[in-house]
Amino acid sequence: MFRASALVGNVTESSTYLDRIVDRHREMAANDQRHLDDLVARCDSMAPTRGFRRRLQDDAVAGMCVISEIKRRSPSKGDLQADLDPSSLAQRYRDGGASCLSVLTDEEFFGGSIGDLQVAAAASGLPVLRKDFTVSEFDVVDARLMGADCVLLIAAALSDDELKRFHQLARQVGLDVLVEIHDETELERALNVGADLIGVNQRDLVTFRVDHERALRMGSVMPESVVRVAESGVRGPDDARSLRAAGYQAVLVGESLVTSVDPRSAVHALRHA
Repeated sequence: MFRASALVGNVTESSTYLDRIVDRHREMAANDQRHLDDLVARCDSMAPTRGFRRRLQDDAVAGMCVISEIKRRSPSKGDLQADLDPSSLAQRYRDGGASCLSVLTDEEFFGGSIGDLQVAAAASGLPVLRKDFTVSEFDVVDARLMGADCVLLIAAALSDDELKRFHQLARQVGLDVLVEIHDETELERALNVGADLIGVNQRDLVTFRVDHERALRMGSVMPESVVRVAESGVRGPDDARSLRAAGYQAVLVGESLVTSVDPRSAVHALRHA
């Protein structure tokens, strides 16, 4: 088992939040009896995706892109907005200037669902990232089949071989791939598989605390060919402004938007920071 805790310096805890969640997802994947070739064939017959990475690249010319997240709860904070309406929230995000959406589909730990993704995508028309814990080829093709335009691969949760195989399969079925990293070692692993859309998660895997300096440091070492996304802990326009100066094209923002009294205005403020 490839464990996130092995990648974090000076870890004394035997299991991180990510470890426990990924272990559960691997358990479910091991019981999946479907035929992968049949699922890939279904993907091949689908209409093209909406171009998640391309949308970010285009919108970044005019300012900081916002990937607005639909997230009902988190393991560390509990319910954020358990009864949110994904259709209404997605439309408010779009009206505020969001470039793309991120939708949690993990049910057990985050209260998300495939339905949330499909409703949000239909209501907004925006490209959508399936935010979940991808641990098998089935997870990759499921993202395409449910209507996502991009899939998340968390480098800390995957071996080098898994990262390569899942990345290749995602591109084969027409998905963009957001590879999430935390440090220089994971950046190298992402670049080795050909990642061209990379997210730096500012949240520590063990404590779930946010380190705002991490993204600023990592922004300076990523090649120009990569579309750079800062994830977690973006509090408002000041953070967006400093991340833009550090070379990021986009911020992925969840909790501060979901809990905002006016998500439309909150997105607009980030976009025009």
